[in-house]
Amino acid sequence: MTFFHKDERLETLGDRVLQATWAEFRELAPNQIAMTWIVYDSPVFVNTGGAIRPEEFWQRSPRGFAYRGVENIYPASVVKLFYLVAAHEWLERGMIPPSAELDRAMRDMIVDSSNDATGLVVDVLSGTTGGPELPPAPFETWKYQRNIVNRYFQSLNWSEFTTINVNQKTWCDGPYGRERSFYGENFDNRNMLTTNATARLLHSIVGGVAVTPERSRSMMELMQRSLNPSDLEADPENQVVGFIGGGVPQTAKVWSKAGLMSRVRHDAAYVELPDLQPFLLVIFTEGKSHSNNEAILPFVTQKISEAMKEI
Repeated sequence: MTFFHKDERLETLGDRVLQATWAEFRELAPNQIAMTWIVYDSPVFVNTGGAIRPEEFWQRSPRGFAYRGVENIYPASVVKLFYLVAAHEWLERGMIPPSAELDRAMRDMIVDSSNDATGLVVDVLSGTTGGPELPPAPFETWKYQRNIVNRYFQSLNWSEFTTINVNQKTWCDGPYGRERSFYGENFDNRNMLTTNATARLLHSIVGGVAVTPERSRSMMELMQRSLNPSDLEADPENQVVGFIGGGVPQTAKVWSKAGLMSRVRHDAAYVELPDLQPFLLVIFTEGKSHSNNEAILPFVTQKISEAMKEI
């Protein structure tokens, strides 16, 4: 059972958005896009700064639409949201000590999507490091430790997390040594996420119930994106142009984490539009030609924004 409930009106609007997308981008196959769209009706119970207790929050089920929302897809840098939540959980429990260097790495992991920073966060979370290949017995111990983030998210008993895998670092050139061995010969142990799982994690953050209200606010501060054209021009690797933030007016507010590599272009965002209900949107697209296409995600977002006017 998902955290949102289906709604006939959203089913109609969501299908219309997808049909418009396929009409506009004819090379985008039906199995090359996945999407989860959550609408927050009044009274809005997210981005409240933690004013709603977790028990009450999870009793509320927002309306939602999903297309291929349970399909496992390589998430690229979207997985960094999961490592951010895990790091705050570890800190809150006292499992790792706070440090300025960890704070710097968490910031750079989300704000700049740094893979180097992510590597440090994963090492701190798991107590593992990269290096040469290991003998079988020590490698088994290493693998068990590296899977601690998976065990944490499985312990939440959220149905959306049943099939996901979040145990790999993110790379520029790729893994070597024990890191490469951990992927498996055919990369079967890659990170994998669904749009539904990503949406639920983001829903918990904007709901102020990820770890604690204070830590949720801290996470959102890192995720907030400037839509100011001068800021975007100054940062060619911003996570707005070519992503969800590129499909909303400059007057909107966007909190997001994008993912991009040679075969995928993804984004997960919470959006507040002037005079409309806020919404959460996760879009995953696959395909080498589509990963270079900066028009698809903004187009879908624009169509979603137009649909919000009919709700």
